[in-house]
Amino acid sequence: MDRQPVCDCEVIHSDVVENVGSQLCEKDEYIELASLFKLFGDGTRLRLLHALEHHEMCVCDLAVLLGITKSAVSHQLKALRLANLVKFRREAQTVYYSLADDHVKTIIDIGFEHLREK
Repeated sequence: MDRQPVCDCEVIHSDVVENVGSQLCEKDEYIELASLFKLFGDGTRLRLLHALEHHEMCVCDLAVLLGITKSAVSHQLKALRLANLVKFRREAQTVYYSLADDHVKTIIDIGFEHLREK
């Protein structure tokens, strides 16, 4: 049975540890980032975001496009709005949703680019 090698010393490269340590963020920021990435961990939310990357849309149109209920769309959009991933504008009785900024588009596009690498 092969055993994993075990490091049995305190630190080997203290200069590297110090350098990298000075570049890390506060622990709370990693928790916030993990929460953000959790929102990208749902296929329905990703489909909504990807659709909104192409054009702003209302709940009714998103529901038809994705083949889910308006209630399900609204529920997911609320989570995305609270995380500042989508924004909305009201025109008379209709509310139109779009991506909050280009960072959201970049995250999605880079994710697809990574998946398609071979």
